[in-house]
Amino acid sequence: QVHLVESGGGSVQAGGSLRLSCAVSERTGRNYIMGWFRQAPGKERETVATISWNGASTFVQYSMKDRFTISRDNAKDTVYLQMNSLKPEDTAVYYCAAVEGTGLLTERTRFDYWGQGTQVTVSS
Repeated sequence: QVHLVESGGGSVQAGGSLRLSCAVSERTGRNYIMGWFRQAPGKERETVATISWNGASTFVQYSMKDRFTISRDNAKDTVYLQMNSLKPEDTAVYYCAAVEGTGLLTERTRFDYWGQGTQVTVSS
């Protein structure tokens, strides 16, 4: 069982930045594809960004490509989501997720382990 703990959410004004972190609580010795997803009230959970086990490959949702960056530090078992130029429509609960593997996946249904989520609120 992999436990994921997100941090770094909060409230910011439009145009501001936040960096979310996701720590993997146990060292399993296995390789995991990691991802960030978000869910706004009344909407389905959507993919924000994903990253391969070694960080060599990344995917960022097209609408966020110029503003969001995903990265990971395997020495710290942590994945990051840097969010710049935030907009009110970015307001959502952001979830970290993981699935064992060495490639790159983008569909949320492929991910097996999920964190509890962290709230991001962007005011205009």
